[in-house]
Amino acid sequence: MKESTRNILLILVLIIMVAVPLLVLQDAEFGGADGQAEEVITEINSDYEPWFSPLIEPASGEIESLLFSLQAAIGAGVIGYFYGLVRGKRLAGNKN
Repeated sequence: MKESTRNILLILVLIIMVAVPLLVLQDAEFGGADGQAEEVITEINSDYEPWFSPLIEPASGEIESLLFSLQAAIGAGVIGYFYGLVRGKRLAGNKN
């Protein structure tokens, strides 16, 4: 299989993986683990008070999502850079 064909197939699979949950679960609420953990804790102990509060509280949920996405993007960039650096060193080592 040609590399370009394989890349196109991978992009199509990625689009399907993103689109199918959004189409099938249209009324679903997409939340994070923090919210689910908070619900479970309040179910177990309704008198529970958090022992720590964040230093900076984002003004809205959208800003919180933006910061979370930015954190994920930076992490993915660091991991991608690391793997690219290792692969480049390996390829340069094979040429010598």
